[in-house]
Amino acid sequence: MEILLKYYGLDWLSMLLSFGAMLLLGNKVKWGFVFFILANITMIVVSYMMIGSIALVVGNAIFLVTNIRGFTKWNVAATTQET
Repeated sequence: MEILLKYYGLDWLSMLLSFGAMLLLGNKVKWGFVFFILANITMIVVSYMMIGSIALVVGNAIFLVTNIRGFTKWNVAATTQET
C-alpha cells in the first residue's frame, strides 16, 4: 500500500485527469484541455518536487503549452463558426 501513495496520490490524480481529458476530447468537449492542463500542472509538481526529473518537468511544460494553445484555438474556431 505504501508504494501506491508514494507521491501522496498526485500521480494517481494526474492519471485520472488525463483519462478524463481523453474521454472529453474524444467526445469533442473542449473542457478536456482543462483536465489535461490540470494533469500537466500536477505532474510538473510531482516531477520537480518529488521525483527530481527535469526531463519530466520539461515534457509536461511543453504539453501544458500545447494544451493551453488547443483550448484557446478551440474557442477561436467556435467563435468564427458562429459568425
